Amino acid sequence: MGSPHYAQLPESKRPLTAEHQILIHNGSLTELKVFYTDPFRIQLPAGHSFPIEKYALLRRRIAEAQIVKPEAMCVPEPASDMDLLRVHGRDYMDRVVRGELTEKEIRRIGFPWSPPLVERSRRSCGATLQACREALRDGAAVNLAGGTHHAFRDRGEGYCVFNDIAVACRAVQAEGLAKRIVILDCDVHQGNGTAVIFDGDSSVFTFSIHGRNNFPFHKEHSDLDIPLADGTGDEGYLKALKTGIREALDRAEADLAIYIAGADPYKDDQFGRLSLSKAGLAERDTVVFQYCHDRGLPMAVTMGGGYTRRIHDTVDIHFQTVRLAVLLLS
Repeated sequence: MGSPHYAQLPESKRPLTAEHQILIHNGSLTELKVFYTDPFRIQLPAGHSFPIEKYALLRRRIAEAQIVKPEAMCVPEPASDMDLLRVHGRDYMDRVVRGELTEKEIRRIGFPWSPPLVERSRRSCGATLQACREALRDGAAVNLAGGTHHAFRDRGEGYCVFNDIAVACRAVQAEGLAKRIVILDCDVHQGNGTAVIFDGDSSVFTFSIHGRNNFPFHKEHSDLDIPLADGTGDEGYLKALKTGIREALDRAEADLAIYIAGADPYKDDQFGRLSLSKAGLAERDTVVFQYCHDRGLPMAVTMGGGYTRRIHDTVDIHFQTVRLAVLLLS
């Protein structure tokens, strides 16, 4: 899992230099498996706030940059009923699949129901599950979607239908691939659904660093929460992150890490309320990757949220995460 280039990156450096570009394009850092689900497109009403186009734009950006071999870009299998039922109740899953959610439940999720929504939700869970399997075998892998941490056992909310993180955790545990898992949630919104699903379960450690005053407005209790004030910038965020990541990894004693690399702490995110720069987010990714790498901890990476006014800013941030994963984890 180690990379000869990894130790050359001081923690204080921004990993966006020409040198890093050369390292990425030297042909030795392109084995990372990347799973994508953008062909399973859902139709949203005009003016909808969710930037569904970001997934196809991100995959295109990765392909054009040639940082991952074409054969390493994979469409995942959908999560099976058994996969989903390890986390979600039978009644909820069946009503999602049959389109029998109430209007209130649909409003809470934020997407209109359709068969493509069900398929995409299954594929997103499948992508995180397959990324976990690949990470446990090869050290790291990426899901270009995922991070649906607001889904509970019996309901969805906040653009999350099924909880891909929880589904993946339970599947790899059931398959005997990992006993203890740490979830490193750096989306700007607390992973409330994930926190509740794993409440009282010592085999899955939940860490969330998020906006104190942001959605969800009723916070649940993760194993370790770091709530940040509105306007927190690079310096304050990174200081808190380093302390939190060290504590989470120490306490979790995990066999696998799942990282939710949300783009939404960015300063121009419409729903973020924090003030990180792109360079600060690159440093965030570097810190998380370095701390896990130094412990020999396999890592599955998911993208989480991102709602910038210019969609290409969100794509830039997600691309940066994938590029750093290629550089630092493969």
